[in-house]
Amino acid sequence: MRQRPRRLRRGAPLREAVAETRLHPGQLIYPMFVVSGSGRREPIEALPGQFRWSPDLLIERAGEAWSAGVRTILLFGMPDRKDPEGREAANPSGPVQEGVRALKQAWPELVVVTDVCLCAYTTHGHCGVVGDEGQILNDPTLELLAQAALSQARAGADLVAPSDMMDGRVRVLRQALDEAGYTETGIMAYSAKYASAFYGPFREAVDSAPQFGDRKSYQMDPRNRREALREALLDAEEGADIIMVKPALAYLDVISDLRSALDRPIAAYSVSGEYAMIKAAVARGWLEEKAVVLETLIGMVRAGADLVLTYHACEAAGWLQE
Repeated sequence: MRQRPRRLRRGAPLREAVAETRLHPGQLIYPMFVVSGSGRREPIEALPGQFRWSPDLLIERAGEAWSAGVRTILLFGMPDRKDPEGREAANPSGPVQEGVRALKQAWPELVVVTDVCLCAYTTHGHCGVVGDEGQILNDPTLELLAQAALSQARAGADLVAPSDMMDGRVRVLRQALDEAGYTETGIMAYSAKYASAFYGPFREAVDSAPQFGDRKSYQMDPRNRREALREALLDAEEGADIIMVKPALAYLDVISDLRSALDRPIAAYSVSGEYAMIKAAVARGWLEEKAVVLETLIGMVRAGADLVLTYHACEAAGWLQE
C-alpha cells in the first residue's frame, strides 16, 4: 500500500516557503470614520480601539496605517445634519469630501475609497429614498447616489464603493463618472451584501440604525448563495472594478464561488460585528488576539479574497511584518 507523504513537522522557514496561502499588508483595507471639524477623536464604544476622526486627526492615523504597511483606506462619513433623502452625502464640504482632500494632500500615494450610501445621511436610517407607504424607491435613490459619488470623485477619491444594494447603481455611477470626466475613478461594488446581524456596531458608529422596518427588501437573504453570483455578474457587467462580499466570516462559500466565476478582484469585508466579537473574547482572556485575527484573515484569503477590509488592518499589518 502506498504510504501517505509526511507533513512538514520541522523547519519553520521551509513551511513558510511552501505555504499555499499568503497574506500581506497590501491586501488589507482599513475602514475609518470621519466627522467634520477639527481636533475630534471620538471613541466608538461598540468598536473598541476605533474612533471617529476629524480630517486633521484622520491624516495622523492614516500615517500610522501607512507606516504599518496599509496602503488603502475606506472612508465612512457621519454628517452634522440629516434629512429624509440624505442629500448631505453629496455636500462638497461634507466630512467624507473634506477627509478625502486631507488624505490625498498628506499622503498622495494612499488609495482612498469612499463609501457611497445614504443610510448615515437619512433621518430614517435607510439606504434609499422612502415612499409614502414606507417602501424603498430604487430609481429615485440612484440619482442621489450618483450625485454623492461625483462629489467624492471631485474631492479626489480613487474608488467609490456603492453599498446601498439598489438595482442598477453600478451602471448609473459608472455612467455619471465617465460623463463628468472621472473615467479613472474605480468602483468597488458591494455586490453580495447580506441583510446580516453582524452590522450592529457599525450602525452605532454612524448612527444609521433604521428607524422603522429593516433592510431585507434590498439587502440579500443570508440563505441565498446562487443569488450572490447573479448579483456579482451583473455588477461586473455594469462596470464594477472590484467585487465585494459582506460580511466575510459567515460567507466564505460565497467568496469562493465568486473567485471561481469572475476574473475581477474579490474583496471580503470583515465587518464590525466580527471585529467586536474578537475584541470581546480577547478582553475576557478567551482568545489570543494576534493568532485569531491572522487565522481569520488568512481564511478569507484562502477562500478566494484578494483584498480584506478589516478594522484590525493596522494591527494585522504590523504583525505580518514582524
